[in-house]
Amino acid sequence: MSEIGKRNPTHGLDESGLKTSGTVHYNLGAADLYEEAIRRGEAKLTAHGALVADTGQYTGRSPKDKFVVRDENTEANVWWDNNNAMTRAQFDALHADFLAHAAEKDLFVQDLIGGADRSLSLPTRVVTEYAWHSLFIRNLLIRPEAAELASFVPEMTIIDLPSFRADTARHGGRSETLIAVDLARKIVLIGGTKYAGEMKKSVFTALNYILPAKGVMPMHCSANEGPDGDAAVFFGLSGTGKTTLSADPKRTLIGDDEHGWGPDGIFNFEGGCYAKTIRLSAEAEPEIFATTRRFGTVLENVILDENRVPDFDDGSRTENTRCAYPLHYIPNASATGRAAHPKNIIMLTADAFGVMPPIAKLTPAQAMYHFLSGYTAKVAGTERGVTEPEATFSTCFGAPFMPRHPSEYGNLLRELIAEHGVDCWLVNTGWTGGAYGVGKRMPIKATRALLSAALDGSLNDAEFRTDANFGFAVPVAVPGVDTAILDPRSTWADREAYDRQARKLVGMFIDNFGKFESHVDATVLGAAPRMQDAAE
Repeated sequence: MSEIGKRNPTHGLDESGLKTSGTVHYNLGAADLYEEAIRRGEAKLTAHGALVADTGQYTGRSPKDKFVVRDENTEANVWWDNNNAMTRAQFDALHADFLAHAAEKDLFVQDLIGGADRSLSLPTRVVTEYAWHSLFIRNLLIRPEAAELASFVPEMTIIDLPSFRADTARHGGRSETLIAVDLARKIVLIGGTKYAGEMKKSVFTALNYILPAKGVMPMHCSANEGPDGDAAVFFGLSGTGKTTLSADPKRTLIGDDEHGWGPDGIFNFEGGCYAKTIRLSAEAEPEIFATTRRFGTVLENVILDENRVPDFDDGSRTENTRCAYPLHYIPNASATGRAAHPKNIIMLTADAFGVMPPIAKLTPAQAMYHFLSGYTAKVAGTERGVTEPEATFSTCFGAPFMPRHPSEYGNLLRELIAEHGVDCWLVNTGWTGGAYGVGKRMPIKATRALLSAALDGSLNDAEFRTDANFGFAVPVAVPGVDTAILDPRSTWADREAYDRQARKLVGMFIDNFGKFESHVDATVLGAAPRMQDAAE
């Protein structure tokens, strides 16, 4: 076995069972990985120095092909209604076949860390067969300091072999693509997909399982910090504005996707960002756009023109085009990835029904209710014309990555909110004046003004009314914001149509929450919207 760039001679691959007659590249930096990726035909160089790769069949995650080992360790701790199960025997057979498949391959190894709080972090060894995958995960996770690397001992191992094809009869999956997670032994096997995001989300899944047992809240959120150390957390599903609203030049960016909340405050899980690039522009998102022109950034499925310039408006390959870059490529990013306990929690929703107010203050019970609900709405495809919006409920704002029951995360969040006196806000970045197709998108200027007032504490001094549908507190007037927009019913030309839409959305919330009713107490149940109020 030939070894190149090995910086940790006391801990090779033997402990993971991997042996190959090929070359093993240890902890290579961006320049070496560029050369290897281009030499192997895995990726191309853009006109501005970034690396661009095509992920093949899969241009996003494959959640139906993700399986968790069900054994005596996980039986009582994993939310099996949300996680596909595989047996220990099936995983062991898959693991053996992975090792055999890698036996003659060149491999790329990165020793990295998930979690900026080193007392709670997850040292992770990532073994890939593609050089560009090695650069991707090197960008996304935290790169150890030299002293940490010299004594690095992995707690988790990810083996990523896109050329591997699973056998459903032998391995227990549902296709030739398989993401298998052994939470007890902390091994992840990824085969049959070139989509690099599977590696990143595997670390998040593992931390989501490990940290609650330590009293630490893992969160699918962005986070930033004001000049006075006032941290804020932004929960939100895709399309709600999580990345855009947390990227505030007046505040320090802690991270844009995955964080923990522990005894000493919040901390980023990652050392990089994985941003969408579809229709990206220098005018709208200058910081992210600038990263796409830097050496070291990895672009996924981005179309290049004849001069190798990225065309971010071209979604012919996929709408899920992405760029992966180190966090320090953002000028106002935190150097430590850590901040104090948050003073504000923002839950973002893009309500395409036009019912929700642009901002509402939540009690701790209401915060848990809306956290467990994880509501947003998406609009139907335009190829068949404009149709009714579709509600989306993704519990904890990240159901695909939650191994434990949502109530565990919800109770942890509620306890932390109460302990630290956190203000909680629900912010609607969706539609006003009518549902999608009739109304218009909430003005970003109004959203930013309301968010600024919430973060600087001035919104707490406003006069509030109680929303008739959801029972949360809504400001009556806020400086710099059109008062009419704060009362969604008043923005509709047809008030009776608003009432019908409100009843419909309230019913969706109630129906969705039915699966959680036996797991929460009376105060959280009391935070639910009420049909009789919506009907008045």
